[in-house]
Amino acid sequence: MELSLQCALNTGAFFRTGEASTVNGQFFVKRDGKKWARMIFDGEFESLKAIHETNTIRVPKPITVLDNPLGGAVIVMEYISMSGLFGLPARLGEQLARLHLHNEEVTRKCDPEKYVEKFGFHCVTCCGFIPQDNTWFSDWVTFFEQKLQWQIDIIQDDRELLDLWIKLKVKIPSFFEGLDVKPSLLHGNLWHGNTAQTPDGGVVFDPAAFYGHSEFDLALSNMFGGFHFNFSDSYHKLIPKSPGFDTRSKLYQLFHHLNHWNRFGTEYRSSSIELMETLIAM
Repeated sequence: MELSLQCALNTGAFFRTGEASTVNGQFFVKRDGKKWARMIFDGEFESLKAIHETNTIRVPKPITVLDNPLGGAVIVMEYISMSGLFGLPARLGEQLARLHLHNEEVTRKCDPEKYVEKFGFHCVTCCGFIPQDNTWFSDWVTFFEQKLQWQIDIIQDDRELLDLWIKLKVKIPSFFEGLDVKPSLLHGNLWHGNTAQTPDGGVVFDPAAFYGHSEFDLALSNMFGGFHFNFSDSYHKLIPKSPGFDTRSKLYQLFHHLNHWNRFGTEYRSSSIELMETLIAM
């Protein structure tokens, strides 16, 4: 494995997992020995690359993904010295908004051939270790419904969940009435644990990117303690809330509760069921 890394980084020196110091500088190396590691890291690589190319919010620049002969894979990326996000939530909120606006306001106007007009992504990405079907759809509601359906299909044998899903699915289009959703490049897994700061500003990492509704990123950012209110205030100065925002936030949080149910077990069952009952009653 070290020989493969030495060749990929064009160096004769490689020291340790995590921060990798070489004669050509420092890199960050993530290893995963599981059989699905290559799929996870390929998706992370493409996600980082897409966000990096917008020049809106800082992410570690991806370098390469390699198979590990001993099993699994590694991803190599730019090494960034960073600390917890303490003093820059407002700046990060502005940067996230600019990421979400980039496809519509920059690409469409300045490089229309690269404008993304559908919802999805060009490869599978993973939220945690769970693969996300990013098949392109021209309609956001249809795309998001299939994201929820995938999570529910993984859970399978829960009669209460399936009965609630039948009722909720027919209501979902009503949450978007009068709303013209434009495809925005999303981080896809934006919670405070995937953010940090450097002396130059905020940085985000571990994305599961796709083109979707900008509000989707905000839903997870408000879970698990969330961000300082300056983050939201700064974001909404550039992208104001649309009618029905709070209801859709619950809908998008449902995706993450279901995803956590599938990742961590039934401790997230009650919160998922409660969210579904709340949405059905709206």
